[in-house]
Amino acid sequence: MTRSFLLILAGALLAVGQPAAAQTAPAFSRLPSGTDYRLFRKDAAGKYQPRALAPADAPYASRAGQVLTVFMEFRTGRDSVLMQSRHMQPTPQPVQLPEKPARGGIEEGLSLLLPGDSGVFRLQADTVFANTFHQPVPPFLRKSGNTLVVLASAQELLTVADMMARQEKLQAEMAKRELAKSAGQMTKDVAQIQAYLKKNNATARKTAGGTYYIIKKLGTGPTPQKGQTVRVLYRGTVLATGQEFDSSAKHGNEPIAFALGTGQVIQGWDQGIAMLPKGSKAVLLIPSPLAYGTRGAGADIPANAVLRFEVELVDFQ
Repeated sequence: MTRSFLLILAGALLAVGQPAAAQTAPAFSRLPSGTDYRLFRKDAAGKYQPRALAPADAPYASRAGQVLTVFMEFRTGRDSVLMQSRHMQPTPQPVQLPEKPARGGIEEGLSLLLPGDSGVFRLQADTVFANTFHQPVPPFLRKSGNTLVVLASAQELLTVADMMARQEKLQAEMAKRELAKSAGQMTKDVAQIQAYLKKNNATARKTAGGTYYIIKKLGTGPTPQKGQTVRVLYRGTVLATGQEFDSSAKHGNEPIAFALGTGQVIQGWDQGIAMLPKGSKAVLLIPSPLAYGTRGAGADIPANAVLRFEVELVDFQ
């Protein structure tokens, strides 16, 4: 079970208020650790029927090390819903099954499930929080009988390699979608920059990465190289509105210093400043994918904002 999911789950549990009224619990079987369980499987008619714990289920050996994808719901012992994993993400949660699950932990119950199974597990909350979440038990769980109920629906059983390959494929698809989205936004931003240049009768150069720059004063000597520390005076505005969001004047008129080309500043700055000899003054026109993109920055830089910077490369070394 991923650490990020466990942290989110623990936070959700800690945020829950008073539990609902108790309901009559169904009969459970019990593992030697004290975990109560009921297992179910769909029959030919699509109805869930109780499934007995087969002898092969007990050692867990056949599934140890594999990844079970599962949807889960967490409740108090009084049947108040705490969290549903489907509400956190639409895909099932991957859980790597250990060879020897911790006694009384969530993984011990999940290790009993085969793909297509559903299960209900009644756990001691203090054991789960000590061994899995590494946090104290929330007071409301102690008051509701120190019980944590987990409803689980198992989807697939995969090898770790297959799970990693699937996640890499999903990440690649997401990156492809983001790239396409970024390309579309870049086209819009370039049109805005071209309109600005035409309106102001200005001529700009363009870096290989897509940043536009207008030389106001050309310095002398070489341009700075990647890794060198540059010192820059600046004034930044949103191109569409002219709204100033930051400047050296707001910081005692002291130049900002950073290592060029190392990701310490937005891409547009790394690209544009690299074009300027010492002593140059220029205007950088930066498309939003090379600035703050869809997230924007604070209240002054909205999402997908093209930025305009007046810059002076004071020196570098």
